[in-house]
Amino acid sequence: MAAKEDAELEELIRSAGGEPEEEEDGGGLDLSTLLMVARKSLPWMLLLIALGVTASWLFLRYTPPLYKASSTLKIDEKSEAGLLLGDVGQAAEQKQNLNKLSGEVELIKSDIIYRRLKDSLELDVNYYVQGTVLESELYNLSPVRVEYTANKGAAFNQKIGLELLDNDQFKLHLPGNGSETSALTFGQPFQAAGFTLRVYKTAQYTSADRDATYSFVIQDGGTVNAYLTQNLAVDIVNPDASTISISFADHNPVKASDIVNKIDTVYLVEKLLRKQETMARATSYIDQQLGINDNKLGQAESNMQDFVKRNRVFDVKSEASLINNQLTTQEAEQEKLQEEADMLADLARLVEQERLTDREDGDVFQTIPALSTIKDGQLLQRITELSNLQLDLSQLLKSYQETTTAVKLRRSEIANIKGIIRELLRKNQQLVRRQLAKMSAKRAELEGKLQTLPEKQTEQARLQRPLELYEKYNMLMMDRKINFGISMAGTTADFQILSPATVPTVPISPVKLMVYAIGLAAGIVLGLGLIAVRYLMHNTITNIRELERNTSAAVLGVIPTYDKEKMAVSKLVVDRNPKSAISEAIRSIRTNLEFMASSKKKRLISITSTISGEGKTFVTVNLAGIIAASDQRVVILDLDMRKPKVNLAFDADNTKGVSTILIEKHTWQECVQHTSIPTLDFISAGPTPPNPSELILSSHFDELITQLHQHYDVVMIDTPPVGLVTDGILIMRKADVPIYIVRANYSKKSFLKNINKLMRANGFTKLTTILNDAKTTGGYGYGYGYGYGYGYGQGYYEEPSAPTGLLTRIRKRFS
Repeated sequence: MAAKEDAELEELIRSAGGEPEEEEDGGGLDLSTLLMVARKSLPWMLLLIALGVTASWLFLRYTPPLYKASSTLKIDEKSEAGLLLGDVGQAAEQKQNLNKLSGEVELIKSDIIYRRLKDSLELDVNYYVQGTVLESELYNLSPVRVEYTANKGAAFNQKIGLELLDNDQFKLHLPGNGSETSALTFGQPFQAAGFTLRVYKTAQYTSADRDATYSFVIQDGGTVNAYLTQNLAVDIVNPDASTISISFADHNPVKASDIVNKIDTVYLVEKLLRKQETMARATSYIDQQLGINDNKLGQAESNMQDFVKRNRVFDVKSEASLINNQLTTQEAEQEKLQEEADMLADLARLVEQERLTDREDGDVFQTIPALSTIKDGQLLQRITELSNLQLDLSQLLKSYQETTTAVKLRRSEIANIKGIIRELLRKNQQLVRRQLAKMSAKRAELEGKLQTLPEKQTEQARLQRPLELYEKYNMLMMDRKINFGISMAGTTADFQILSPATVPTVPISPVKLMVYAIGLAAGIVLGLGLIAVRYLMHNTITNIRELERNTSAAVLGVIPTYDKEKMAVSKLVVDRNPKSAISEAIRSIRTNLEFMASSKKKRLISITSTISGEGKTFVTVNLAGIIAASDQRVVILDLDMRKPKVNLAFDADNTKGVSTILIEKHTWQECVQHTSIPTLDFISAGPTPPNPSELILSSHFDELITQLHQHYDVVMIDTPPVGLVTDGILIMRKADVPIYIVRANYSKKSFLKNINKLMRANGFTKLTTILNDAKTTGGYGYGYGYGYGYGYGQGYYEEPSAPTGLLTRIRKRFS
């Protein structure tokens, strides 16, 4: 029998907590819980947003605004090499435009511009006045001006206080040991902080506040350079348009604007000086080159003169062309002479004929056209006479005989004329042959000269090349010298100020709208983060929706928080407050119980929870009191024999009870105790036995239940927590209505998995739940500071004391 009971006990233990853990029911985003957490966190979220906006306001209040002034320059950079080299140099310039703009940027940010800037604006001495919150720089508004000479050990970059006194006097508060000078007079030199100082009044002295705290700082060159480098920005805006932007950031807008405009000015001066220096160098170079070139040009001219004298020719190419022209002309003339010689020979043959012409009119020129080219007039005359005589003879022969005197006379005249013509032709032919011979000799001479010309032409070309080069270079240098002289007379900078710097009115930082937006966003993000963290850390049951969502057990009802009194242990309160909210809530639970067990007149109700402190005994006692108030006889059994509580609820002793009944030491009639409600009795747990589970599994427990059903309508059993021991599971198997207590804001969500596991493993289809201590107005429930004891768990009803104060009232208002 004992072995069987041990096996059953082990099975119950395995069923209660030994199964593999299954996936949590109701996983995912719980909107109701999220809304509840958000509602409770709303005051904190509003506080975080207010803190974020306040932090933004404080940041703006204690952060000096930074202003930025800027100007835009257009640079038309052209080097003198480009002027000297013409189009080639200009093409190279355009190709390297970006590099030149980068060089101009570096020039503006160089020590050359910084030195001129410091000389113009006196940036080495800064003046300040202490305001209500921030210290402001008095740029061009200082009532005094400081001149200094640095000595050994000068206190550069340290603040020196200045106090204005009456009678046009002042005194200084020196850095380091905090000492101060005696009263000093304006304009008088004095030694202080390693400087020889002179302090002068300015135009603002008359309106200066004598009670204000003034100071000044003398900065060394490195500090001023670092200040300029840190706040100056020079950027290339458009390389194609050759535009750059110069900007400067400072807490004083007027100072930022003045520095940018002054940089434009000193850059203009530097560019002019560089341009003039470049032109002076170019002019000096041109003069030097002109001197060298003049010597070389003179030598080349002397060599050319020697060549002309030696060869008696100035231009060999022209000489060759002239000879060729002469040869061509001579050849044409020779052809004409040859034609004339041929014509004279033909004429000689014609003269020997009977007639020179066959024409009736006797025009010999029509018959022999070449006669017109004969230059000898006498010959032409004689030929004409011969032609006429031959024509007369022909006419006479038509009428007279050959022997007639007239015919003979004509033939005699013709013979005389022919003799004359033959002599004239011989002379003309000799003249033409002599002319042809002269032309041949002249041609040979010209051809001989032409053969010697290539060598002379080569020599002349060799001498001509340096001569032309030196002449061209000399003319170029002279032209450039004239241009440089004109340029130097009206030198201007190669850039334009497209948009000068103006005094900025809106700071670039901090941007108020952005700072407030960041503060607001930070507050919202922190608030949302708080909600997320509280939601993720929210692992307790807070309302009936969470209970229904995370378990499949039916919910009998909700018991509100009881905050009328602070109780150390569970008490019967429904009899003292029958019309309270808690009493009405328990009556509703009683009604739901009647629906669940309406077919039974005798009912066994077990009440358990997961761990101690969830209000199991309080619900048992008060639910029993409400049922008993409906004229039903009710008895309460305290089966939590390890830590009995029912006797404490009724201020009774626990010397005997269920443990002594189950070991048959007492009868139940001897152990039953009465309460203030006539129909309500209870039996305490009795002394703690060493084996509570074995006693519950014994047959004596079933006999006890049977006997109690004979005298009572309802038997309510206060069982141990099933999360700590397995006794409660044994009792729940016997109960008609097993009830599981869940305490709001106390019971973990993971506890509900135990309820679902019990229902699946043990088939508790009638298992129901009650949400206890549900806060509806933000109050806190009854407190039970009673520990569970015996080393397995915490106290049943330990709960925090109710906080009070403004925050609690605000949270209750939002709830």
